[in-house]
Amino acid sequence: MKSQILGFFLIIFGMQYSYAQNVVATTTDEQQIIQLSKEKWQWMADKNVDSLNILFHEKAMFVHMGGAWGKEPELNVIKSGGIWYKKTDIHEVSVKIIDNTAILLNRITLLALVGGNEVTNPFEVTEVYIKQEGKWKLGSLSFTRLLTPGDH
Repeated sequence: MKSQILGFFLIIFGMQYSYAQNVVATTTDEQQIIQLSKEKWQWMADKNVDSLNILFHEKAMFVHMGGAWGKEPELNVIKSGGIWYKKTDIHEVSVKIIDNTAILLNRITLLALVGGNEVTNPFEVTEVYIKQEGKWKLGSLSFTRLLTPGDH
C-alpha cells in the first residue's frame, strides 16, 4: 500500500513539473534542441562568444527589432555588450523536427541592456537549427516582440 501511495505522489509530482515547464518534447533530438537553446541563452547572458561561435552556423542570420545581420556581427554585438542578454525567462517552448532541421519556438521575457539602456520585452523567438555531421548548428534566431496590454 505504501509503495502505491508513493508511486501516486511521484506521478502527480512528475505531471506538475512537466506542466510547470510548458515544454513539448517527445524525441531525443527535440530534447537536445531544447537543452541547446537553454544553454545558448546562458552563453548569451555570459557573453560566452567562444561557445556561441561553435553553435552558430557560418551562414546564420539574426533578426532583431533594430535590424538583421549575420554571425560575425552578432558575435561582435554580444562581445562588445552592444546587446547584453542579461536574463531570459522562458515561459513556453516547442520544437518541431523536419528532416535535418529543427524549428524551436520560445515565448520569453528578455531583460537586456541595449545601447546602455536596460529594457524588458516579451518576445516570441524562432530558432532554426540544422543538423550537420551529427551536430546541431543554429541557422537563424529571430525575435518578434509581443504586444502587451496598453500597446497600440
